[in-house]
Amino acid sequence: MNKRPGHVVVTTEVGFCSFCGRPRTLRKEAHQLGTLVRTLVTCETCHRTLSSTIGIASAEAAEAAAPEPVATEAEPAPAPKPTAKRKPAVSKATSSTSRAPKKTK
Repeated sequence: MNKRPGHVVVTTEVGFCSFCGRPRTLRKEAHQLGTLVRTLVTCETCHRTLSSTIGIASAEAAEAAAPEPVATEAEPAPAPKPTAKRKPAVSKATSSTSRAPKKTK
């Protein structure tokens, strides 16, 4: 099935619910969010969320999301722009102290 953004894969399995304290049917939802997958595990009996994780999609989903770059002729790198030389900035602290004369006793 196509794993597009917003696509949800739902699976159910029998597992132990920590809230019910018994073996129950657990629902596992995998929400495809670009290159990430959000996984929710809930108990179908008590409707509590047992786990909620976000991780990187599997390798096959990542390959499907990012197509291979097409081989093209190498383009020349752009020439670096010349940088203009600037005068060093005068700090305000030194200029303000030089304006006020020192008081002597």
